[in-house]
Amino acid sequence: MSLDNLPKNKKIILFDGVCNLCDSSVQFIIKNDSKDVFRFTAIQSKLGQEIIHHINIDTKLIDSIILYEPGVAYYHKAEAALLIARNLKGVYKLISYFNFLPKGLKNMVYDYIAKNRYKWFGKKDACMIPTPELKSKFL
Repeated sequence: MSLDNLPKNKKIILFDGVCNLCDSSVQFIIKNDSKDVFRFTAIQSKLGQEIIHHINIDTKLIDSIILYEPGVAYYHKAEAALLIARNLKGVYKLISYFNFLPKGLKNMVYDYIAKNRYKWFGKKDACMIPTPELKSKFL
């Protein structure tokens, strides 16, 4: 898949493909994405790198999940996480109400978790391979 072929009606989540916390988060989002809003690609993948280059993000400065809406905008860190939560079903949508907090505070909490995610949750040797049932969710 190339940038020209990205689904225009889907929001794309770029995630750390070797991070166990990120993998669990992707599985959680898929389970709670009742409106089929999201598609996923690992930051380490060829497409992930193309998107990062296209939106001009320096991954040395941003160690984060990225929410990309083709042709619209992109978001990272706490803002991305809260916008993702807004699209989930049930009580998880309530998490998005934390968006009222100051950006600096939200990102401080986000950065602390991101900095420690490998230590707390572990790391894989390679990106996950989706099951046949979930393959359509990944680009």
